[in-house]
Amino acid sequence: MSTVAIVMTTYNGEKYVGEQMESILDSSYQDYELFIYDDGSTDGTMSILRSYESQYPTKIHAYQNVVNLGVTLNFLQALARTTTDYVMFCDQDDIWKTNKIAVTLKRMRHMEAQKGKDTPLAVFTDAIVVDSELNVLKNSFFCAGHLNPCKTDLPHILMENKLIGCTVMVNATLRKVLQSHNLPNEAKFHDWWIALIAATFGKIGYVNEGTLLYRQHGGNVVGNTGFLAYFNNRITSLETQKEALQALMRQAEEFLTVYGDLLSEEKMDIIQCFANLNQLNFFQKRVQILCHGYLKTGLIRNIGLMFIV
Repeated sequence: MSTVAIVMTTYNGEKYVGEQMESILDSSYQDYELFIYDDGSTDGTMSILRSYESQYPTKIHAYQNVVNLGVTLNFLQALARTTTDYVMFCDQDDIWKTNKIAVTLKRMRHMEAQKGKDTPLAVFTDAIVVDSELNVLKNSFFCAGHLNPCKTDLPHILMENKLIGCTVMVNATLRKVLQSHNLPNEAKFHDWWIALIAATFGKIGYVNEGTLLYRQHGGNVVGNTGFLAYFNNRITSLETQKEALQALMRQAEEFLTVYGDLLSEEKMDIIQCFANLNQLNFFQKRVQILCHGYLKTGLIRNIGLMFIV
């Protein structure tokens, strides 16, 4: 059995998936297997995957879902099926740097040495933002979005996810937490759910290095829009932002439902108070947000939060 499982999900990705797989095959660290779960592509994606699978039968394994699951559930189900010591997430259209696996694994093993292998751990890195032709747009995803990747305590993660899914590695202990309970219906994104598990039961580590070219194009399901675009979007779609906040409360409520039997009294209180924010009056909501630290990155985002909540 390989040490690292790389989980990739695909959907109509024929344009870029071959480049992505070639970049993984070029990795300096080779003790891995790539497990690809296609979510019902109608283009030539599966043909490309089968071709690579036939060339690298011990390295690449391709499957197609019977029904479309959506990106979040597809990733979480794929993670739950793995058995390796470490698991990495992978999108279909990026380019991995040759040292991506090695750099991330080094940090993971360092954290395990400090916290113990029985601690659920997640590691994520920065990313280099590029256009569809791989021209560099921003050397840092986090600098471009004015995000602080170091604020990964539970109250911050409940309000604002920091983990870029395609940069994430988790250890076997975290995967076992996922496997031991039902998969969520209200998770906003797979990486956010993983971040909640790690922040609640273990630890999140960050590597301040761009380990992949994060491709931005019209077909992205989720991508980097930059801080100015983020700000403009927020002030022109207040109802949408209010609904997004409601979705985070529902995610927290489901986390309580799924993992309530494992939660300490302290973590239960943090998550329950967040899930119940909408039941409070104008003043109480803002007091709870400030007292518990349910905050976003930066003054402008938090002013906006206080306005919409």
